[in-house]
Amino acid sequence: MSFSSRVKEELSYQTGSAMHCRIAEIGAILSMCGKIFVDDKGEFSVKIHTENLAVARKYFTLVKKTYNIECDVCVRSHIHTGKSRTYTIEVRDDYTSRKILSAVKLMNGQGEIEEDYPLIHPLIFQKACCKRAFLRGVFLCTGSISEPEKTYHFEIVCATPERAQQICDMMKTFNIDGKWINRKKYYVVYVKEASQIVDMLNVMEAHVSLMELENIRILKEMRNSVNRRVNCETANISKTVSAAVKQIEDITYIRDTEGFGNLSEGLREIAQLRLEYPEASLVELGRLLPTPVGKSGVNHRLRKLSMLADELRMNRDQKG
Repeated sequence: MSFSSRVKEELSYQTGSAMHCRIAEIGAILSMCGKIFVDDKGEFSVKIHTENLAVARKYFTLVKKTYNIECDVCVRSHIHTGKSRTYTIEVRDDYTSRKILSAVKLMNGQGEIEEDYPLIHPLIFQKACCKRAFLRGVFLCTGSISEPEKTYHFEIVCATPERAQQICDMMKTFNIDGKWINRKKYYVVYVKEASQIVDMLNVMEAHVSLMELENIRILKEMRNSVNRRVNCETANISKTVSAAVKQIEDITYIRDTEGFGNLSEGLREIAQLRLEYPEASLVELGRLLPTPVGKSGVNHRLRKLSMLADELRMNRDQKG
């Protein structure tokens, strides 16, 4: 099971205790995957259609707890097409359907319903707890989270730009900076920062998944920190070795051309130590001197030897 599926599985069992929170989540599910039907007699029925068992289970539980009614459940398997099962949950009773639609503000006081609601009525999520429930519902229907071991990405797919912006505005009330983009014929609300995705899981009350994501984040950060440190140390070692090789080449050249007789005592001492201890660091070379000097002092003498070697090479090239 993917991380996204585990989050939805957890959220499917997270039901608000207050009726207004349950209504907010019912409204979210209906707005994302619900349909309203009116028969020849003018009687209403409400249906949701989903391929996600977690959504079907959650909607069934919400309607049962809120209105104490049994919904008609239809499960279809698509063996021949290779597709997953689809779940249809329908409330056929006209009175109950009107009651649900009025509660989630999809029906006005005159019993009228518009064909399309680009925005969800703000009255159903006035309180912070209702906003949590609403965001939980829309994520259950059309949301997804990438595998955190690979990357951090949270998204909710919407049918209209107005609804995408409304969800972004709702996220901002919890200090989550959601953005949305157009993707073909849909509008996708997304969050990419790991800390913000953690906050989003907390808002939706997916606490088990939140802890799982946090554990993965800690492991990834530790691994990245170790890798950075190893890479830094490797680079420093490589740089030190390259510098030491160049120093030895210069000192060997001076020895083989002019010898150390014309060198000052300090340069002669450091030249001999470098040849004797090719793998020693500048600090270690400084400590080996008869009169110890610091790293900068050793580096200064080695640079003088390098400049002298370059001068000898230039003179040889000019004579040649």
